Amino acid sequence: MTGFSSSTHAMSLVAFTAVATIILLLCVMTGPDRDDLDEFYTGYGSLSAMRNGLAIAGDYISAATVLSTGGVIAIYGYDGVVLALSTALSLMLLMFLLAEPLRNAGRFTMGDVLARRMPGRAVRGAACAATITALVPMMLLQLAGTGDLLAFILGFSSDSLKTACTLGIGALMISYAAIGGMKGTALVQILKIVMLLGSGAIVAVLVLRQFDWDTGKLFAAAAGRSGVGPAFLRSGLEFAGGSYPRLDMISAQLTVVLGGACLPHITMRMYTARSARQVRRSMSWAVPCVALFTLIITIVGFGATALIGRATIAGADPTGRTAYLLGSRAALGPDVSTAETFLFTMVATALFLTLLASVAGMILACANTLAHDLFASRAKPTSARREMTLARLSALAVGAPTIFLAILVQHHNLQPLALLSASLGASALAPALVYSLFWRRYTRMGLLFTLIGGSVATIVLMTGTNLVSGSSFAAFPNADFNWFPFTTPGLVSVPLGFGLGWLGTVLSGRQKAAEQRRQYEAVEGWILAGAARRGN
Repeated sequence: MTGFSSSTHAMSLVAFTAVATIILLLCVMTGPDRDDLDEFYTGYGSLSAMRNGLAIAGDYISAATVLSTGGVIAIYGYDGVVLALSTALSLMLLMFLLAEPLRNAGRFTMGDVLARRMPGRAVRGAACAATITALVPMMLLQLAGTGDLLAFILGFSSDSLKTACTLGIGALMISYAAIGGMKGTALVQILKIVMLLGSGAIVAVLVLRQFDWDTGKLFAAAAGRSGVGPAFLRSGLEFAGGSYPRLDMISAQLTVVLGGACLPHITMRMYTARSARQVRRSMSWAVPCVALFTLIITIVGFGATALIGRATIAGADPTGRTAYLLGSRAALGPDVSTAETFLFTMVATALFLTLLASVAGMILACANTLAHDLFASRAKPTSARREMTLARLSALAVGAPTIFLAILVQHHNLQPLALLSASLGASALAPALVYSLFWRRYTRMGLLFTLIGGSVATIVLMTGTNLVSGSSFAAFPNADFNWFPFTTPGLVSVPLGFGLGWLGTVLSGRQKAAEQRRQYEAVEGWILAGAARRGN
């Protein structure tokens, strides 16, 4: 691994071990010390607006986002910047449309939001299944990449060591979620976002310094070393091989904007706020953090291409996932001092912490919905102590199989899984939330049609994309069952998800629709204005 010294490997290993140990201790110290569901699920809403906003930004910027977005920018230029801006726009959509109603309608999970006006085990069960289905692909992607990422940073290549890394990191993630609960994972997210933005900002400054603080020079140099010339700075490079490149880009943007805002590990942070005002203040911290990240990842991504070339980045990883690290290393120059080695170690540690924090938050969201929506919603009430135990066991029940699957598929290209999660969020969860929060006539059948039909349609369409087969970068490059004309299914699956919700509501009949209208009007003040205290 050219350019990384043995001292850098050793320093990174020490830093990783120290960070993982300190965070585990902090989770033990801050985690709930008694059987109190509000403390485990929401931390009593004790986080200040700033800390909750940092935690939201930390949950939103996953390891897959950092590595994949940086890679797309380094390899495809302008199209990658559009992807990064779509990511920031997604959080703004959550801020202005869904954040306050989610806080008002929900208590612990997305199932609480949907059951506010449509109580019942079927609704909670569907919400639980949709939550797990949307988050497991993202967790699988990040866990499977753990071994390769640490191998790249620490300089080893043994498959057994990669497997050991995946097992060890997975165990830590489960521990953070099960022991720390909402407060513990929030603490991890806050540390992660501070380190990620701090180290990234320094690297971005170093990149700009090499080009005399002139972004025009940076972009021109990146285009010159991209191998595609001016096309690197124009729209369409990423989807140029498709049948409908413009529509393909719109489909990808639609998927990211809608899907990112509605994934359950993001929306669960809305329930930790004490009031609608605090939700607004929290989001006013989260959005600038994500916007700053977008700026940083753009500069570092273009810097990586300008300094080392697109071919070198693609040679290290065809998807460009190592571009952020390679760009950070190149920004330090050929002669690396002790201070610069320390800076690179900070960058690597921030990525390591991002990986830990991202999956820990997703495991917590899955564990919460299993315990609260699936088990505790039975006819026979579940005690707080039992539900707390179920939540912690659920973290293990979700995490352990995911780790096992990640080890089995770690040598495959799993990039389609990130888009699958976003597509499920956009095509099933987004329509369900928008209709549940704002459409008075929305019925139980419409909700089930949305969640189940939207999820099934997305998975079926995804199997036909060129991310799964029929291309060199597909999950199965040697097979070809590519029948869908777009890279992501959003252009078809998102309207279909909304359409299924409408169809299910129409099929329910006028009587059911009128009944749901009355039930919605009974809670409309709670949902839209927080006019009453949230119940159970």
